[in-house]
Amino acid sequence: MGIVPILEWVSWNTSFGGSDSGSGSLSGPWFGTHKTQLFGVLLAAASNFLISVSLNIQKYAHLRLACQTEPKPYYTSKLWWCGITLLGLGDMGNFTAYGFAPIALVAPLGCVSVIGSAFISVLFLKKTMRAADILGGTLTVTGTYLLVTFAPKVPQELTARGVQKYLVSWPFLLYLILGIIIFCILLYFYKRKAVKHIVVLLMMVALLASLTVIAVKAVASMITLSVKGKMQLTYPVFYIMIVLMATSCAFQVKFLNQAMHLYEVTAVVPINFVFFTTSAIISGVVFYQEFQSAASLSVFMFLFGCLLSFLGVFVIARNNKEEHLQIPFIDCGHIPGQKMTSKIQPDSHSSRYGTLNNEDDSVKSQS
Repeated sequence: MGIVPILEWVSWNTSFGGSDSGSGSLSGPWFGTHKTQLFGVLLAAASNFLISVSLNIQKYAHLRLACQTEPKPYYTSKLWWCGITLLGLGDMGNFTAYGFAPIALVAPLGCVSVIGSAFISVLFLKKTMRAADILGGTLTVTGTYLLVTFAPKVPQELTARGVQKYLVSWPFLLYLILGIIIFCILLYFYKRKAVKHIVVLLMMVALLASLTVIAVKAVASMITLSVKGKMQLTYPVFYIMIVLMATSCAFQVKFLNQAMHLYEVTAVVPINFVFFTTSAIISGVVFYQEFQSAASLSVFMFLFGCLLSFLGVFVIARNNKEEHLQIPFIDCGHIPGQKMTSKIQPDSHSSRYGTLNNEDDSVKSQS
């Protein structure tokens, strides 16, 4: 949903004499300088939209299974596996996008999956479109436009030697020490004091995510350069980054699953998006020095775009929470292709679904 404004911005710069405009076509100097970053933006936006499609397909598969008279595990559904496959493709696209665009630009584009999921569910799952969805979508699209327009313009030629240099730089070492101290304090309260507040859990996820995005960008960039003929896979730092990426990702999933188990999805999603995006931007600034030569106005407008995206995600998530509270049961009559009118409450602690209640049995039990 943020692709059209991006293309309009490109057209304006290349055709009407922007500060870096070319000769009026996409073959001009502007496009030659920014085409790699533009590709990363489009790839990240498309990947996040694909993720939103996959999540709705999985939800649809769960609803169809819930309405069957013979309950089956969700992993037996071909439709559910189709959703999982699309989710994997979306995540792979996001991974690749880090090799072409700055972290500060790719990470906030995760909001595309949130607004995409909200609007796709209206068409796919027959949910009701509300004014809050339109308001949240408008805020998020506006924020995305500002993010893309005022994102840092940094060179994407990230070599293994460059990563080694960044790893031993003083700003990153101080950032790493501070992050470890904060993480240990949070982990102490989580383990010893049994403090499992949503902020504590998602703060630990965000701290781990900052290391994950650093490693993901390094790995993706080195693979991209190697494909182009500049071999980077022989350097030990490449494999160090792979280990860091896998380890931090595994612990991220652990704490995020804990948060999803204890709190509503409508609370976890927006807070995690804000924490993750903030930590990713900070790590990009510290490790890759992405805003080193940016003007003050560009930094301000970029942060303002982040704020609008955060607000939009919170508005959409709050709207979904209200709808969830009003409809505690799954109405099978609203599932595409189903004509049943019974309702079911699936067991959230099992991979199977409960059976539909017979109205006669309900009356007997009450009598």
